[in-house]
Amino acid sequence: MTMTPHSNIFNHVVAFEVSKTTLVVHCVPGDAQSTIANTPQAVRRLLKSEVKRNARLKIGPLLVVCEATGGYEQAVLDVSVELGLSAHKAHGSRVRSFARYLGLIAKTDAIDARLLAVYGLKTERLRLYLPLSPDERTLKELKGRRDEVQAMIIAETNRVEHARCKIVIQSLRAHVAGLQKLFKALEAEIARMIRSNTGFARKASLMRSVIGIGPVTAAAVLAYMPELGALSKGQAARLAGLAPINKDSGRQSAPRHIQDGRAAVRKSLYMAALVAMKANPDIKSFAENLQARGKNFKIAITAVMRKLIVILNAVLRDGKPCNQQRHA
Repeated sequence: MTMTPHSNIFNHVVAFEVSKTTLVVHCVPGDAQSTIANTPQAVRRLLKSEVKRNARLKIGPLLVVCEATGGYEQAVLDVSVELGLSAHKAHGSRVRSFARYLGLIAKTDAIDARLLAVYGLKTERLRLYLPLSPDERTLKELKGRRDEVQAMIIAETNRVEHARCKIVIQSLRAHVAGLQKLFKALEAEIARMIRSNTGFARKASLMRSVIGIGPVTAAAVLAYMPELGALSKGQAARLAGLAPINKDSGRQSAPRHIQDGRAAVRKSLYMAALVAMKANPDIKSFAENLQARGKNFKIAITAVMRKLIVILNAVLRDGKPCNQQRHA
């Protein structure tokens, strides 16, 4: 999902509290609330009705808001894009923080739907949802499945070490063998897809010009952070969850820390950072300088991960391979 920042210009908000089979909808202005089925047809009927109301009342741009719910929100987002409406997929923790700011403690679907509507109305610089292309969506699914299978291989291999029953051991080893075969097939399909898509192939080649970035990390960035290259360095670091967060108050200055962001990207960047700290002269020097100043390994590698995502963003933005003799 690619997102674009904007100032809050919306006076008409349609908010969806999403569950597997139903949607509680709250519209402002008017504070009208209803419950509909979570199907594209029902969402389409409701949004078309709101578009007509918007035109009749002449109240300006319309915003659709829903919360991320593990995929059950997709019908709302897809229909919004189909109808040319702006949409925002809200982060759950941010909405709950907004609720605490308003003093709301109670939580029901009806309350949450109205909360989402007010959140969309009052929050500035929301990021608008833009759909993935079909190839981007397929690559993300393939990479996600590849990562799931890898986690299962690790878990089952660890179980073999502790098993004593012969039948259990045979079962675990057979499962690992099957998973390893599937893992190789998924990796091959991901590599084939990146090669066959001109945009993917160009971006992967540019990223791999950075010493330490291999095919796994390049695929992770393509799948989980497709907007990289269209961001500022601060946005790139924040989106990956690698921007240091201040927690200072008065004379107290707490250690900075990272939070949120896209964990799957960070996981791949961690392995890339380990390689870069050994094989990339610029990164190695950067890490050694940090450690010479008393920074521990955890802080140093996090800083390296942040530097790598900033370099990758610059490389993709400029469309030029990385010059290893110059920091991006």
